[in-house]
Amino acid sequence: MGKIVKAVTKERIILGMDPGTTIMGYGVILIKNKEIKLLQYGVIKLSKYPNHAIKLTKIFERVQQLIEEYLPDEVAIEAPFFGQNVQSMLKLGRAQGVAMAAALSRDVPIVEYAPKKVKMAVTGNGNASKEQVAAMVERLVNQKLEAEFFDATDALAVALCHYFKNGESEKASKGWGQFLKDNPNRVK
Repeated sequence: MGKIVKAVTKERIILGMDPGTTIMGYGVILIKNKEIKLLQYGVIKLSKYPNHAIKLTKIFERVQQLIEEYLPDEVAIEAPFFGQNVQSMLKLGRAQGVAMAAALSRDVPIVEYAPKKVKMAVTGNGNASKEQVAAMVERLVNQKLEAEFFDATDALAVALCHYFKNGESEKASKGWGQFLKDNPNRVK
């Protein structure tokens, strides 16, 4: 009698995030049989909160809600870019850190991508405009997206970048522990 071989359908859910302290975008995609399906996208509007501590709390809570609702396998987050205003950079870094802490508290691996790398992966142009990124994201998820949610389309672009960079990202998402095991001669 022959073996019964079950077809394995590999599914991955990726939560993409574009951190911010005024608006934070998020997007959730499902990858199934190399097909991309949009599960959710939106923004966390933070400008209505009176201080930075409350904004950070809201980011943490919403990221945890998204993780509990969609059970992502991985989180892809846009790395902060270097700007002129140091205070803005510090606030952005805190927002990113809180989002990462929310994912880590649920044992979800995280990978960061530079904004230019995200744009390059999605549009083929590392200097693409938000409008160009949004248009390409719409094509890739095969769905019309709300124009006022550029931060959400940016977050979806981060998730798509992670999917497209699968070979690199799977190594990266295993974390430092796996890196140390794979590269014992690089650590002194």
